[in-house]
Amino acid sequence: MKLYSTNNTSSQVSFKDAVFNSMPQDKGLYMPISIPRLDDEFINNLDKYSLPEIAFKVAKNLLGDAMPEADLKALIDDAINFPAPVVKLDEHVHVLELFHGPSLAFKDFGARFMSRVMSYFLEDGEKQLDVLVATSGDTGGAVALGFLGVPNTRVTILYPKGKVSGVQEQQLTTNGQNIRALEVDGTFDDCQALVKQAFTDTELNQKFRLTSANSINIARLVPQTFYYFNAYAQLLRQGVKKVIFSVPSGNFGNIGAGLLAWKMGLPVEKFIAATNVNDTVPEFLKTGVYQPKPSVATLSNAMDVGNPSNWVRIADMFKQDMDELKKLVIGFKYNDDETVKAINWVFDTYGYVVCPHTAIAWQALTDYQHDHASADTAGVFLSTAHPCKFPDVFDEEMTAKIEIPEQVKELASKTKLAVPLSKDFDAFKTYLLNAE
Repeated sequence: MKLYSTNNTSSQVSFKDAVFNSMPQDKGLYMPISIPRLDDEFINNLDKYSLPEIAFKVAKNLLGDAMPEADLKALIDDAINFPAPVVKLDEHVHVLELFHGPSLAFKDFGARFMSRVMSYFLEDGEKQLDVLVATSGDTGGAVALGFLGVPNTRVTILYPKGKVSGVQEQQLTTNGQNIRALEVDGTFDDCQALVKQAFTDTELNQKFRLTSANSINIARLVPQTFYYFNAYAQLLRQGVKKVIFSVPSGNFGNIGAGLLAWKMGLPVEKFIAATNVNDTVPEFLKTGVYQPKPSVATLSNAMDVGNPSNWVRIADMFKQDMDELKKLVIGFKYNDDETVKAINWVFDTYGYVVCPHTAIAWQALTDYQHDHASADTAGVFLSTAHPCKFPDVFDEEMTAKIEIPEQVKELASKTKLAVPLSKDFDAFKTYLLNAE
C-alpha cells in the first residue's frame, strides 16, 4: 500500500511511514494512491461472514502487502473483539450500536486497531513513539485504553477544559502509566491546532518521534470502514439490500470512513452528515462555500468541531467534484433544544435511550426519510457512544433505564491526573520538552 499527501499527489510513502508520521510536513493528509474495489461476490455475500472475517477481507484489500496476511488476521482478531449490532427499531429505522468496546464509543475500532498496528511496526531498539491526540470527548478515552501499557509508546491527550462530560474526562485522566492528559483552556479546535503545529515544529521532531492518534492518522480511518460493511451484512440477513447511513459528524472521520467503504464497493444509497450547530459542512453542501468557523460548545460535545480535518480527505476522494459529492452526501444540523427533543421522542416511541450525538443522527435520518420515503430502503443511524457518558442530559425515567457498565462504575474511585495548560503553543512545546 502506497499513500500520497492531499497537498502533494506526487509524493509516495508506505503504510508504515504514514502511520508513524501521521501528517505530512506539507500539512495535507495521507490518502491511498489506489482504493481497490472489492469483488462483487464478496459484497453480495457479506451476510455469510462474521465481523472479524469482514474486517480482514476489507483491510487486506486496502492495505495490500503492508503486512503478511497471517499477522494482519491475528491483529484484527485481537483488536476487533467486540460486537457492533444493528438493532431494528421499526420497519425502516435501524440503529448501529458502536459503543460495545472498552471505552464505550465507536472510536474503539480505530484506537485498538491503530495501537496494535503501531506496536507491530515498532522494532526493538527504536526510539520511543510519542502519540499526540486532541479529543473533543470520546477519542481520548478510546486512545488511552487502546495504548495503555503498550511498550515503547507514550500518549499525550489534549482535551478542552469544561467541554467534555464527567465520564469522558474520567476515562482519559485516570490511567497513569504511559498516558498523560493535558486540560487545555480552550476549545477542541485549539487542542487540534496545537497537535498539528507540533508535527511541523523542527525542534520537537528532532527530539521526539511524534505521531497522532486522531482521525488525521490513516490507521484510524481504515478500521472504521469495517462496521459499515458489517452493518450491511446484518441487513442482508434480513433481506434488505438498500441502505442509507446517517452519521453524527464532527471531525468527519466517521463519515469519511463510510465513503471509503463506498469507494471499495459497498452499495450505499445516501450518506447523511448530521451535525450540531457546528455546521461548516452542511452549510457548504447548501451554499458551495466552505467556511471554517470557531467551534461552539453543545450537548453533543464530541461533534464540536468548527474546522473538520477529514473534510480534505472527502474532497480528495471525489477529486474536488462537488456535484458528484452532493449526489451522495446531504447535511443536516440541529441545536441543543432539537437534540433534547429527539432524545425524548426516541425514548417515548421506542423505549430506547440515545446519547446526544446519536439523537442528532436519528433526527437527520427521520427528516430525510420524511421527504424521501422508500419501502425497500433501510435507514441506519449510527450510535457512537453509550448514553451513560452523558448523565446530565436525561430525566429520571431515562436514567433509570440506562445500564451502567462495570468499567464506568470503577472510574469513580480513580484519581484525576491532568495538567492544566493554556492554548498557547509555546506553553505546549515547553511542556513536551520538559515533562518526564
